[in-house]
Amino acid sequence: MFSHIFVGSNDIERSKKFYDATLGALGVAPGVIDPKGRLFYMTPAGIFGVSKPIDGKGATHANGGTIGFACKTPAEADAWHKAGVAAGGTSIEDPPGVRDGGGGPKLYLAYLRDPDGNKLCALHRM
Repeated sequence: MFSHIFVGSNDIERSKKFYDATLGALGVAPGVIDPKGRLFYMTPAGIFGVSKPIDGKGATHANGGTIGFACKTPAEADAWHKAGVAAGGTSIEDPPGVRDGGGGPKLYLAYLRDPDGNKLCALHRM
């Protein structure tokens, strides 16, 4: 459904450290910074980008927005979460673990905020 997702950042190098760690835990290659200073992670499933806002204003996080990253196993979600905290992210919500969605499939979820405040989730469908 999605071709790409972008988040804003006020510090691309700090974001690269954070996303290289978290996405690296999911098997994604380190990001590449293009000549315009934008950071890209390219996978067969889509592109994740990080950029300073093009309007020149400071980057802010989306209130109510969450970006979810698919994980193959609960252990991969845990590794993502641990890498994110070690790279400057903040653990939020409940600790990583299984959630019962009330009638739907059980999910293993882990939540972080990146250094710019963007809400992220690692998700494994049980």
